Amino acid sequence: MTKSLAFNFILSSIVVGIYSQDTFATQESIEKIEVYAQKRAQSIDEISIAVSHVTGLQLEKRSIKDATELGHFVANMKISQNAAEGTPPAINIRGVGLIDYNTANTSPVAMYLDGASVGSANNQLVDLFDIEQVEVLKGPQGTLFGRNSTGGAILIRSARPDAGSYGYVTGGIGTDDWQKLQGAYNHEVDANSAVRVAFSHTKYEYTSYNLYEPSPEAGLEQNNARLSYLGEWDTISFYFKAHYSHWNGIVQPVGNIGIYSDPVNLVTCPAEVAAQGKCVDRFGFNDGSDDFWAVSVNNDSPHHSIGKGWTAEVNWDVSDNSKLVWLNAFTRLDREHAFNCDGAPTKLCEGNLGLKAELLNNEVRYHSQIGKDYLTAGIFLLEERLYQDNYNDLGRDLRGTPFGAASAMFFYDNDIKTKVAALFAQYEWQWLPSTRITAGLRYSDESVEYDSVSMVNSVLEQSEPQGVLMPFYHVVGESDDDGLSGKVAINYDISEYQMIYYSLSNGNKSGGYNGGYLSSPEQAENAAYGPESLNAHEIGTRLTWSEVGVKMNGALFHYDYQDQQVFMNQPASEPGLPPIQLLENVASSKIYGAEIDIEYQATAAVMLNVGVGFIPHAEFENYTDPLGVTLSDKRLPFTSEINANAQLSYEYMLDGADVVTSLGVDYQSEYYFDQNQNQNPYAMQSGYALWHFNTQYRTQSWQANVWAKNLFDKEYSHLKFDLSQFLGMLEDFKGEGRRVGVDFTYRF
Repeated sequence: MTKSLAFNFILSSIVVGIYSQDTFATQESIEKIEVYAQKRAQSIDEISIAVSHVTGLQLEKRSIKDATELGHFVANMKISQNAAEGTPPAINIRGVGLIDYNTANTSPVAMYLDGASVGSANNQLVDLFDIEQVEVLKGPQGTLFGRNSTGGAILIRSARPDAGSYGYVTGGIGTDDWQKLQGAYNHEVDANSAVRVAFSHTKYEYTSYNLYEPSPEAGLEQNNARLSYLGEWDTISFYFKAHYSHWNGIVQPVGNIGIYSDPVNLVTCPAEVAAQGKCVDRFGFNDGSDDFWAVSVNNDSPHHSIGKGWTAEVNWDVSDNSKLVWLNAFTRLDREHAFNCDGAPTKLCEGNLGLKAELLNNEVRYHSQIGKDYLTAGIFLLEERLYQDNYNDLGRDLRGTPFGAASAMFFYDNDIKTKVAALFAQYEWQWLPSTRITAGLRYSDESVEYDSVSMVNSVLEQSEPQGVLMPFYHVVGESDDDGLSGKVAINYDISEYQMIYYSLSNGNKSGGYNGGYLSSPEQAENAAYGPESLNAHEIGTRLTWSEVGVKMNGALFHYDYQDQQVFMNQPASEPGLPPIQLLENVASSKIYGAEIDIEYQATAAVMLNVGVGFIPHAEFENYTDPLGVTLSDKRLPFTSEINANAQLSYEYMLDGADVVTSLGVDYQSEYYFDQNQNQNPYAMQSGYALWHFNTQYRTQSWQANVWAKNLFDKEYSHLKFDLSQFLGMLEDFKGEGRRVGVDFTYRF
C-alpha cells in the first residue's frame, strides 16, 4: 500500500462516516465495549481518548503469549523484543518510545497491570494468560495515568473471580517444540465472595537455530501462577491478587550481519547485499548459510528470572454517588540475562544483565457522581529500587595476542532509587445534553538517586592475559523533577451512537541516570539525562451504523515533543573501539499522522476488521549531540510510515459445534532501528507483512484451536544493533518465523 493510497483510504473513510450519519437513523443490537481508560468502567463511546481494545478471547484465538505481541492488534503501535526475549521490550506508539536495552530505564509508554503501575521497563514483559481485556491508550496520559506516559498507556486486566464454580484446562503443542499448559479455576466461596487460581506453562525453542554445535539448544520455559480473591458486600469490596513467575532457559542466539566484502582493506558491501548475509565482519566471519533463520554463535547464554508480588484494591461506597478507592501493589523481580553480541563462535563481545528490582506503589482515589458530572481525584505514591550487577567482556579471545591491549572486561553495578508523589484531579462536565467537557490536572514530584560503581579488568602485558582489575569510576548523584500536566477535551454526540471529540493533552517523563554500559569515566559523569514532555492535539470520532453492520474509530493527531529522550548508539572517536551509548535529550521533534479502525459485520457469519495507521512526519528538528554530530530532519527510529492490520473471520455451525475461522495480516512499512547522523542503511528493516491464521472448533465443554503465526515464514528482525565500527557487523535479533500449533481446551 503506497503512502497516497493509505492517506486517501483514511480520508475517504472519515468522509463516508460523516456523510452517512443521517442515512441510518435506527440503531439496534449495538455491542457495548466497556473500558477503564478513566479509572472506572465506562462505555468506550463516552471518552475522549484514542483507545484500542483487545479481548481475552482474541488473545486466546491467536495463541498470544505475552505483551510483546499486542502490536499486531493495534494501528500505529510497535513492540519489539529489544535485545532478545527476556530483556525490557521496546514499546512505540505513534513514534514515541525508548529503544534501550538498559535495565535501568523507564519507557515513555506506561503499563498498568490490574490498575497498578509496573514501574521500569523490566516489568513490561508480561505473560498474557487468563486475561479479561487489554486497553491501549494512545497519546500522553498526564492526568490519571501520569507516571512517565508521554507516549500512552497499556492497561492489562486479569480475569477476576466471579459467581459460580467452574474452570478450564488448555494443553497445546506446536512446531519448534512448542508446549503449552494453561488453566484456571473459579470457586464461589459464598454469596459475597469468590477465589480464582490461574496458571500458565509454556516451553519452546526459537525459530532461529544455531549451527555452532557446542552451544546448547536455545529456548525458554516460562511458568506463571496467579491467585486472586474478590469479596463484595453492601458498601465495601476487596480484591487481592498474588502472582509468581519463574522463567529459565538459553537466550535466543543473535545473527551476524557483516558489512565487508574485503575486511583487510575495509571495503564495505552495499547494504542490500549485507542484509542477505553475503558479507563478513572485521575478522572475516560469515555463518556460511543461506538460511535467514540460521546463525553460528557461541551462545552458552542462560536466562533466569523470578518475579513475585501482590495487588490489593479496596472500594468503599461513601454514599450512593461517591466512593473511595485504595490500591496497593508490590513486585520484586530477580533476573540474570547473559548475552553474546559478536554473533560468532568467538568470544569478542559477551556479557550479563543482572537485576534485582523492587517496586511499591499506593494510590488513593475519590470518585463522585455529581448529577450528570463526574469527579475523579487522588494521590499516587511510588517507590522503586533497582540493583544492577552487569558486566561486558570485550575482546576475550584477543588476550595473549598482539591485539590483547584492546580487550577489557567492564563491571558496572548501579543502585538506582526512584520516588514519585503526585496529586491529580479530573472533572467531566455535562455542559449541554450533547456536549461534555473534560478537564484534568496533575502535579508530580519525582526524584532519582543513583550510585554507580564500575571496575575494569584490562590487559597490561601480553604475557599476562588474565589482566588486572582496577577501579574505573564511581558516580553518585540525584535528579529531581516536578511539574504539571493534564488535558482539556470536548465530546460532541452527533447521535446516540456517533460522536466526535477534540483533546489537548500533555504528558511528562522524568529524567534519570543511564546506568548501562559506559565506556569512560567522563561518560559516566554525564550519564544523567533530563525530563521530556509532549503536547498533543487530537481530533477523533467513533461512529456506529448497526443497520449496515459498521463501526469506525478514527483520529488525527499532532505532537510537539520537547527534550525527547533518545538512545543513540554512536561510533567511537577511534576506529576499532566499542561504540558510545548515549541517552540524551534532543531539542524537539514533530510528529503528526492519522489512524482508523473499522469493524464490518458483512453478514451474520462474516466479520472484517481493518486498522490503518499513517505517520507521514516523525522527525527530529535541529539537534547537535555531545559528539558534535548534527541530527536534523531525521526520521525517528521504530516509526513506520504505514502500519496496517486486517482480519477476516467466518463463523458457522458444524455438527452442533461453533466454528470460527480467521485469516489476518499485520503490515509495517520500512523503519530504522537506530538514530545516528547517517540513518544507517545497514540498521533498517524493509517493509514486511506477517500473516496469521486460526480455526476454533467449540462445543459446550470442548474446544480445539489450530493456529499459525507468520504463516508465510517472512524474514524480518526485531532489532539490528550497530557494531560496525567496532566489529564490522551488526547484531541481528531475528523475529519469529513460522510457528504452527494446536490447542485443546476442556471446560468444566
